[in-house]
Amino acid sequence: MKRLIFLLSLVIRTILLGSSEVLALENKVQIEIKGSSRCVSSNGIPDHSIGRFPNRANPHSISAQRIYVCMPKNPQLTKKITPVSGAMGIAINGILFRPNTAGYWDPDAPRGHSRRGNRNWRLDIFGAKNQLGLDENNAHVGPNGLYHYHGMAKHLVELSGSSFIGYAGDGFEIHYLGDKVLSGWSLKQGSRNNGPGGNYDGTYNQDYKFIESTDKLDRCNGGLLDAKYVYFITNKYPFVPRCLRGNVSNSFNKSGHR
Repeated sequence: MKRLIFLLSLVIRTILLGSSEVLALENKVQIEIKGSSRCVSSNGIPDHSIGRFPNRANPHSISAQRIYVCMPKNPQLTKKITPVSGAMGIAINGILFRPNTAGYWDPDAPRGHSRRGNRNWRLDIFGAKNQLGLDENNAHVGPNGLYHYHGMAKHLVELSGSSFIGYAGDGFEIHYLGDKVLSGWSLKQGSRNNGPGGNYDGTYNQDYKFIESTDKLDRCNGGLLDAKYVYFITNKYPFVPRCLRGNVSNSFNKSGHR
């Protein structure tokens, strides 16, 4: 009985110490103009409460990072569309937006997906079971301890006092207007004719299709706001843009952190 009490005390102490370590880390972010670039440095620690990590669906612990990214101060649209492979942008509090997962359909994996799975079927985090441990700010932690957003954190609107919440890797602003803007992406109808099979249900990015429309956002979740082009975080797929339309900084081509 004494051993059981001791073990319980040890577990509680470990949990409390873990929480204290996280709470002891303070948000540090700096945004400055350097020539033709806007540069953001951050320790990757948010300025708001976070979920408990590790958790059942996410085995990683948050840790301070050395984030330093620069993007054009005066962005320009190009004819090229660049798919997002790592970080799409960075929020005004120094936390990165990373829309994609590292999981692909894998029938031999215990969870049905893995990093070594079929590249034609990429897991979407909002369609995944347990959403890979996302907290209330639509964020979780990567294997290297990087806390990052997969969707909208409402705290950002409170922080800025407007719809502006960050910068994309090509320099354009990122905004959030809730349901006032609509994504041009929609769920496909019917059943998958290969790969995992079953109905299109949003488990994979490939379950969605883009339909161009004048009253909806473009393929990269971008559109005009006050006569200038910006990207939007939306409440529906793709949530965070999966591509960029300007000249993407090398900082973000390298996944946006080091």
